Amino acid sequence: MSTRIAKQQSVMRKEPRQARSRATVEAMVEAGARILSDEGWTGFTTNRVAELAGVSIGSLYQYFPDKLSLVNEIRHRHLNDSMAVMRKIRPHGVPPAKFATQLVKAVVAAHSLYPGLHRVLLDEAPSSEEYRNPNSAFEIEYLSYYAEAVATYQKRQPNPADHVAARVLSDAVDGVIHNAARRGAIDNQAMQRELARLITLYLEGPRQIREY
Repeated sequence: MSTRIAKQQSVMRKEPRQARSRATVEAMVEAGARILSDEGWTGFTTNRVAELAGVSIGSLYQYFPDKLSLVNEIRHRHLNDSMAVMRKIRPHGVPPAKFATQLVKAVVAAHSLYPGLHRVLLDEAPSSEEYRNPNSAFEIEYLSYYAEAVATYQKRQPNPADHVAARVLSDAVDGVIHNAARRGAIDNQAMQRELARLITLYLEGPRQIREY
């Protein structure tokens, strides 16, 4: 399990404003993601990142005070990239099976750029409580996305029950994708088809369960 950091998370020293500085930061973030994916947390050092990014260690420290601030930025970018591909897949005007297939492909694509990254972010790299905040902007948008899908196929506006269903559905998707990433099986086509089938059945069928 990843180490939790209870105190305030380490953040970037400053935001890059000019095109050249933005390109430098982008190179460092990409280098860091590649190292985490290929070498794990033990191989992740600021010197190694600077070397792979082709920048001086001084340039790296201009933006990132330590490697925790860098891994936080990598995690933030990963979440944003995942949400960005999902925003392009909407349930309106398409049958549940097509929506589910497109969604699975999009989520898999977001996790395939650096296949080993998500395993390290989940199991090895330290993280702050901010990334477990149920009221974060990301978490609200993420669950609202699934609630919208549930409500769309039930032909109504989202209601509180749909948000409960959204949590169940999103946790199911996350669990399958994240465990596939842990096992190095993110590109397994059978897994992707079964996940799409699970989403489809959940969206198109009545969600009624007998209480005992």
